[in-house]
Amino acid sequence: MTKKITLVCNQGLSTSMVVKKMQESAKIKGVDVYIEAVPESDLKKTSKDTHVILLGPQISYKLNRFKELYQPQGIKVEVISGADYGMINGEKILQDALSLMEG
Repeated sequence: MTKKITLVCNQGLSTSMVVKKMQESAKIKGVDVYIEAVPESDLKKTSKDTHVILLGPQISYKLNRFKELYQPQGIKVEVISGADYGMINGEKILQDALSLMEG
C-alpha cells in the first residue's frame, strides 16, 4: 500500500521543490510513497487518504490546531525542520516522515 505524505504551506511554491527532492530520495531508496504539496486552503480536500501532514516552517504556529483536527483521524502531524526546509534536504525530510509513520 502506498503511503501518502502531504506538505502544507501558505502557497505551495517553495514546498514543491522540497517535494521533488523527497520524491527523488524515495525513488533511490525504493520507498513506495506519494508526496504532494498543497496550500493550507486545499488540505481538507486532500487529507482523507494522507498518512502524514508536514507543515512548512512558515506556518509552524498552526501546529496545535492541525494536530487537533487531524490526529484524531490517525494522521500524524509535524513541522518540517527549518534547517532541512531551508537546505531543501528532501532525504532527511522523507526520513522524518517515514519515522512518523512507524511511530
